[in-house]
Amino acid sequence: MTTGTASDTTSGAASDTMSGAAREAAPDVRELRRFNRFYTNLIGALDYGRHLYTPFTLTEARVLYEVAHHERVDAADLRASLSLDAGYLSRLLGKFEDRELITRGKSEQDPRRQRITLTDGGREAAGLLEERSQDAAGSLLEQLPAGDRARLTDAMRTIRALLGEGAEQPSGDRAPQVTLRTTGPGDLGWMVERNAALYAAEYGFDLSYEALVARIIAEYAEGFDPRWDRTWIAELDGRRAGAVMCVRDGRPGVARLRLLLVEPDARGHGIGRQLVDACVEFARGAGYGEMVLWTNSVLGAARSIYQRAGFELVSEAAHHSFGQDLVGQDWRLAL
Repeated sequence: MTTGTASDTTSGAASDTMSGAAREAAPDVRELRRFNRFYTNLIGALDYGRHLYTPFTLTEARVLYEVAHHERVDAADLRASLSLDAGYLSRLLGKFEDRELITRGKSEQDPRRQRITLTDGGREAAGLLEERSQDAAGSLLEQLPAGDRARLTDAMRTIRALLGEGAEQPSGDRAPQVTLRTTGPGDLGWMVERNAALYAAEYGFDLSYEALVARIIAEYAEGFDPRWDRTWIAELDGRRAGAVMCVRDGRPGVARLRLLLVEPDARGHGIGRQLVDACVEFARGAGYGEMVLWTNSVLGAARSIYQRAGFELVSEAAHHSFGQDLVGQDWRLAL
């Protein structure tokens, strides 16, 4: 009985400690864990194979994805990028090799490293996984109206931006090159086209938004003064991937940031941050005393970039524009 009593006491103490820790957890910690439980259940992460009707676990599917989507992948890259135990990864790759999904050989760059290559069967399996994953994601999204889909995708970009993105590529891959430049022939027209297309696709904006962007661009081109105005084009590996403008606001000493844009497939490389930083640095160098901008609350990722740059929200108001009910926001940065 003495032993049983001690065991019960220890168990009770541990239970009380765990309950106390749960009660003391901050609200944001509880909310993050609640979201994790919801999302893993939603996408079937706990029973991934049955969810997508495949023989692969979630980890196995992710390894296949990495090998299929990168030209050169070494085992060490997979271990680092996916934070996998070396022994576990070795057994997983051995299983793939036995099923003739991959081959393993020495890396051409470093014979000490093991190069992983998909077989024809591996490419077929990876393709099937990709198709079924896209279908599953599409089924989730098709239940939502366009406006809610835009809010959801914007929120997911915000999560990636705030918690850090960059683990999707094995470390052996060359990092894409981001460069900023001023505008050349055709760039302003490209900004009108891309703003109109992206905001229509992601937020359901109508033709009136394209008209607004065209007016902003036309006014900039007609009244351009290099002392006070500047536009930057961001390139990712030599292709246009984003843009932003710094223009006179009309009030003495005030600059306005306008038309920040980053292409969807170029997000996660810090392009938005670099564009905003360039705008702020130019405004300071030109002698402006403050910089302002107007945006809408649905643009969560952009607002995160503005906050990191030091902008402060000064006012907001509901409005109906571009075919949508929106909440407009005015932001300010003292220079």
